Amino acid sequence: MQHPYRLVAAAVIALPLLLLAQGGDLVRAVSKAAWAKDIPAAERLVADYRQQHPEVTPQLLEAISWVGRGASFAGQWDVAERYARQAYDGSKALLAKRSLDADKSLPLAMGASIEVLGGAYNARGDRASAVEFLTAERDRFKGTSIEMRLQKNINLLSLEGKPVPEIAMPQWVGAKPKSIAELKGQVVLTYFWAHWCGDCKREMPILHQLQAKYGNRGLTILGPTQFYGYVARGEDATPEQEMAYLRGDYQRQYPIPAWMQVPVSNQNFLRYGVSTTPTLMLVDRQGIVRLYHPGNLTFEELSQKIEALLAPRT
Repeated sequence: MQHPYRLVAAAVIALPLLLLAQGGDLVRAVSKAAWAKDIPAAERLVADYRQQHPEVTPQLLEAISWVGRGASFAGQWDVAERYARQAYDGSKALLAKRSLDADKSLPLAMGASIEVLGGAYNARGDRASAVEFLTAERDRFKGTSIEMRLQKNINLLSLEGKPVPEIAMPQWVGAKPKSIAELKGQVVLTYFWAHWCGDCKREMPILHQLQAKYGNRGLTILGPTQFYGYVARGEDATPEQEMAYLRGDYQRQYPIPAWMQVPVSNQNFLRYGVSTTPTLMLVDRQGIVRLYHPGNLTFEELSQKIEALLAPRT
């Protein structure tokens, strides 16, 4: 029997989430419970909401997909798959009447559900089926807002250990970058970033440390970025204006170091599934991907992996 104090504590913790959901922000309430891995609370929020609002909406499907994501975070893959399937089937039904990107919640629900369903295949030890499923869904949603997210999940399961795909270099900031072929023999840390990204700015001091320590030992840092259609303060911009911003105002405020080669191409972000910035990738001297990581990494985490790749063969 659960201790009464724990029951009271759980109720106190759940109350703010319940009030948040009742206030109309169901998705935010469920996502908070999901990140906390409190799956029973997330399930209760969805169940209570569905009793009062039986209509299937994109917002409800997004909340359901968050229950699936939370269960995947907690390693509860049976629960994760069940909720992801509900979100997937519900989203598919709505797509018979509307396009995916007509509503901001629908692509989030569909993208998350596909991500979790692929993860469920992988958790059962069937990585090949996971990649096959994700690839089919990526092809189905080519040209939509979730294509990049699905490519990221394919890469997470299949890119490491494979030859690095070419990086397109139609434009660049600073000196002309070297191609992947020209960089063979170097250990390459590829840092995909965005000019609006706070996490990217937090990663830059770490890159400076890595360059200082390993730049003379065979490390090259490549920093691809892409166009986002706006510049400072969200002001709309053409590609030409955004490039001028990167080379001008942005460079003056956040100097891009001369040692970082910066190709600019949206094609790279699609190919490498960069729906998360920063995304970090390490390539060994033979041109094989040894790390693909959406999100930040510490100096210690990267240093350990770079040391191993720079170490002479025995």
